[in-house]
Amino acid sequence: MRHDTVDAGGAVTLRHDSKLHHIGLGRAHKGKPIKLLVADRDIRILDARTGELIRRLILDPSRDYQPIGGS
Repeated sequence: MRHDTVDAGGAVTLRHDSKLHHIGLGRAHKGKPIKLLVADRDIRILDARTGELIRRLILDPSRDYQPIGGS
């Protein structure tokens, strides 16, 4: 589990197998405190205040940017 804040572009970063990936969440979430729950490539991103699920995805290690509609 990791705590973070969504950046101004609406994304968070995550390092997986020594490679940095950017995960899109949308600009509506910028500045929002979040929790990332990571189990290998299965990722869940929760609002840290409410516990609401913002996004769930399976990380595609071949892509740097993980788009919102991508998985």
